[in-house]
Amino acid sequence: MTDGYNLALLVGAGLSMIAALAHLAVIIGGPSWYRLFGAGEKLARAAEAGRLYPAIITICIALVLMVWAAYALSGAGMIQPLPFLRLALCAITFIYLARAMAGPLVLAGTGRNRRFITVSSLICLGFGLVHLVGLIQVWDRLG
Repeated sequence: MTDGYNLALLVGAGLSMIAALAHLAVIIGGPSWYRLFGAGEKLARAAEAGRLYPAIITICIALVLMVWAAYALSGAGMIQPLPFLRLALCAITFIYLARAMAGPLVLAGTGRNRRFITVSSLICLGFGLVHLVGLIQVWDRLG
């Protein structure tokens, strides 16, 4: 811990916020960015056709990631404790790790390329491990 703040959860918050901002950038970047970031051809084509649902889905993902960043900041001691902090941090950590482990199996055959599946799963593994380290470090304080 640094200055009373949990460094691992601070890093986790930053990673979740970067991921949220990347999702928002995809909306701005348009169909080519949906393809580049591995969202799949279906979403890219829908974005090209001017459909709203790719942006809505992507905004929802970004909002969830921002909430996760806030919970990590709360767990790190940077902001006031949020409701259900221990439960939320456990769920966030579990979701990142589950996505990392199950991603290659669940995403196979969905039209996403192998590179996206591998890279995104490794990113989620890294995010999950950072959250896990932080969660273990602050477990007793979360009472």
